[in-house]
Amino acid sequence: MEFDTTRNLFIEGDNLEALKLLQETYLGKVKMIYIDPPYNTGNDFVYDDDFAEGTAEFLAKSNQVDEAGNRLVANQTANGRFHSDWLSMIYARLKLARNLLSDDGMIFVSIDDNEQGNLRGLCDEVFGHENFVECFVWKKSYGGGPKEKYAVTQHEYILMYARSMADLSPFALPYDPKKVERYYSGRDEHFEKRGPYRLKPLEATKSMDARPNLVYEIPLADGEIVRPQRQWLWGRDRVLEALENNHVIVVRNKDRVTLNYKQYLRDEDGVERGEKPFSVIDGIYTQHGTADLSAHFPEAVVVQFPKPVALIKQFIQIALSSDPNAIILDFFAGSATTAEAVFSLPIEVQKNVQFILVQIPEDVPEGAPARKAGFQRITDISKERIRRAGAKILEGECHPDWNRDVGFRVLKIDSSNMADVYYTPDATTQADLLTRVDNIKPDRSPEDLLFQVLLDWGVDLTLPITRESVAGKTVFTVAGTALIACFDNGVDETLVKTLATRHPLRVVFKDTGFKDDATKINVKQIFKSLSPDTDVKAI
Repeated sequence: MEFDTTRNLFIEGDNLEALKLLQETYLGKVKMIYIDPPYNTGNDFVYDDDFAEGTAEFLAKSNQVDEAGNRLVANQTANGRFHSDWLSMIYARLKLARNLLSDDGMIFVSIDDNEQGNLRGLCDEVFGHENFVECFVWKKSYGGGPKEKYAVTQHEYILMYARSMADLSPFALPYDPKKVERYYSGRDEHFEKRGPYRLKPLEATKSMDARPNLVYEIPLADGEIVRPQRQWLWGRDRVLEALENNHVIVVRNKDRVTLNYKQYLRDEDGVERGEKPFSVIDGIYTQHGTADLSAHFPEAVVVQFPKPVALIKQFIQIALSSDPNAIILDFFAGSATTAEAVFSLPIEVQKNVQFILVQIPEDVPEGAPARKAGFQRITDISKERIRRAGAKILEGECHPDWNRDVGFRVLKIDSSNMADVYYTPDATTQADLLTRVDNIKPDRSPEDLLFQVLLDWGVDLTLPITRESVAGKTVFTVAGTALIACFDNGVDETLVKTLATRHPLRVVFKDTGFKDDATKINVKQIFKSLSPDTDVKAI
């Protein structure tokens, strides 16, 4: 999809600033967050596992150097605040991220042994100990570690917390296709709605507590009586109803008669069943992540040790158990594995999932293979991977009801669009006033102004945007009538009246864009007369 219609976002800039800007628009709307923050290995916080932001320009604009040019964020192991500095960095981001989660939302955080214990305590503080769900142990490799001094470390952790455990819906992973093929071979008259089935014993196992009300005789259609050796799983009324609806099968052996019930692939509402995830994740390795990325960049190894698509996809599937149209956020995007994991879902099922990715524009070091391949910054790799992964997905067969949205809007965090005022009134001359009539910085585009307005008003940044010419002026329309904007100069009453007849919820103009003072004064009266419910604004 094109920029104007895609629902996916890629934001370039510091993720702390990005999370602040997203507060108004996405408060309580994000279903799932996955992050893989830089582990506390003694590198600077702006560092990824292998790439660093090395330009003085970035350090200065992000306030990471003092007046003498010294780095402010170096976190060497000799630092007495080695752990607390890293935790302070992640704490501020998690606090903001929690606000974005929906009531039934969840967050997954990858971490290694260096900070797992400390991060667990910090997450207990941010999300509440009672909202801890699981600490998944990921077996990340299957080989040895020749560089290890003692034991071979083969695992990492993924902490999972709910926004509110009371609101967290039951979740499950889809059945493995091989398991479906192997175990679900039975078909009956309910196949169209409930799919295939497998047979399971109706008798309870020995581990189940004894319940006298589950011990009773079941009369069959031919008059034969079936008795359990111990007890049944279901109550009498449920069993008799299942027999009548052909949901229970009678199996006759040489010495006795047993009953099996049909466990369908889908429940009574046609929703596919799943299986609970295991706390130990095996069979998905770092080598798979390298292969995933290499499939898109055969020209070079652009990032070392990226997370596998299958790993993140598993967590997204947990979130989608109760919301097939969820918003997924990753504010340590790296090589954009999360985006590819989202794209991989519609191959199997209809999932119109949105993603929001945030990545700081770190420089790729000189001489690195990625630099030689033409990538100047990590964000260049991220965006190109999303493009290539999206194109590859569209080449294959996908679910027919998928919206085929593999596009993404790129937004960059910058200073305000409004011109800075450095002088006090007594230091300003009459000539200075003439140069400061326009309050908008000269290098800003109409699109820059539009997205500032969307943020200020808390409007969804991924709503469809159309651009058209009305009375010779460029007019932006967001989601039909959600917002109309015109930032051209020379706006007259004819254009204002035309826009008012569309009855938008919001309309915005540039403060200096009106043709004359009369138009500027009358604009609110025009809307009050023709579209009284419209919120009018000038920037």
